[in-house]
Amino acid sequence: MAGDPKKSPGDALVIGVGQGVDGPVLLANPLTAKAAEALSESLGVLGITGAADQAHRLPGLPEAGATVLVLAGVGKIAAGQPLSEESLRRAAGSAVRQLAGVSTVVLAFPTASLADVAAVAEGAAMGAYSFTEYRSSKDGLKDPVQNVIIRTDFAGDKALSPVLDRAALVGKAVNATRSLVNQPPSHLYPESFAEAARELSKGLPVKVTVWDEKRLEKDGFGGILGVGKGSTRQPRLVKVEYAPARATAKIALVGKGITFDTGGISIKPALGMGDMKSDMAGAAVVLNTVLAVAGLGLPVKATAWLCIAENMPSGAAQRPADVLTMFGGKTVEVLNTDAEGRLVMADGIAAASQEYPDAIIDVATLTGAQLIALGDRTAGVMGSDAVTGPLKAAADRAGELVWPMPLPEELRASLDSQVADIANIGERHGGMMTAAVFLREFVGKGKDGEPIPWAHIDIAGPSFNNGSPYGYTHKQGTGCTVRTLVAYVEDILAKAV
Repeated sequence: MAGDPKKSPGDALVIGVGQGVDGPVLLANPLTAKAAEALSESLGVLGITGAADQAHRLPGLPEAGATVLVLAGVGKIAAGQPLSEESLRRAAGSAVRQLAGVSTVVLAFPTASLADVAAVAEGAAMGAYSFTEYRSSKDGLKDPVQNVIIRTDFAGDKALSPVLDRAALVGKAVNATRSLVNQPPSHLYPESFAEAARELSKGLPVKVTVWDEKRLEKDGFGGILGVGKGSTRQPRLVKVEYAPARATAKIALVGKGITFDTGGISIKPALGMGDMKSDMAGAAVVLNTVLAVAGLGLPVKATAWLCIAENMPSGAAQRPADVLTMFGGKTVEVLNTDAEGRLVMADGIAAASQEYPDAIIDVATLTGAQLIALGDRTAGVMGSDAVTGPLKAAADRAGELVWPMPLPEELRASLDSQVADIANIGERHGGMMTAAVFLREFVGKGKDGEPIPWAHIDIAGPSFNNGSPYGYTHKQGTGCTVRTLVAYVEDILAKAV
């Protein structure tokens, strides 16, 4: 790394430490050779291992240009191998997250490419997040880091500015998603969610259309209306369109927006029900993805469909054994009112199909079975190979955990209904996949008469972090899959060139 650290001073200078085969290894940094050698010899004595999420503060060295020197772990490293972009992203995010209360942080991780610099910037943007909107006092709370300086040999590269701009915009989209998910259900409900979509869209070249309960009934959105019947807060469908004149592709994103899910008449256990404020994460993801695509000015028509309702038990709520007529005319027997997400999503997918997009991707906190199959941090993706393959590749590039799952044909028979076209629940084993098989029934055909390429992403686990913070991930809303979807759109455009 070139240059004098004192010429870009900060309150804290962060340098990396890796877990080598023979112990901790101090990574390339802007310290003098003498200072770096002395520090390397002290790592073991200081208890520094280089493990991910470690952040040890030391008094700043005179040549560091900072009051505090921070040794940040990047995890396991291999001799002669560069750090992965995700390792850099997580290390930067972890350091910035743990340095809350510090005004200006200088990140001096080794960056071998502009993509590495982008990863550091993204991690920093996601690490510098907090949600304190409903605190009456901020006493004892630390403000997130306000300023980040990245030390890199690419500082003079003309291509750096757009790279940093993209990282900042993507970080902003992830954090906006987190803040929507973190909203309490007393304040985020269908009508206020629709208003939030309008507010977030201001200043961007997008069109926002909102269906209220009257228009939903007139247009036949029986799934969204059925789920929302039990609540005094009426459901909404929100369409956010970005349609640049030079668009070379057309995608539709459909998001589950259950602002609170009690399970309805098929009520959930009380334990953990408060987390069901996050059942609208899919809608928050697709909204902020389209806004990010618009902010980046990408030449693709991208439309987000936010399927919003509150699932409550009351005298007006839908019952098990009710039959709903969905948008497009297909009928569904509701055998379990807690399988409500697929009902609102079916309406959104059917509506999106009528615009003949090149692909439909739906995102939903759809099933507890997703957590059983893939755990808390990995999303499941199912659907057409033409979409799931590129989505997995985009997730890998973005540094997010996504795993493809099959859609076994034998699961469809378990959704047969005695009174309607289809039932809303089927085979319990493999329930994540059964839910996707249900959604597939509502994917329409393109102008060529073939089914529109489609993928379903179940984010029930990774959308909400109930554990300790890690890397750039804070507690509660994570904003997962926004980065994947933005990368997917970019990949589509790259292939079209």
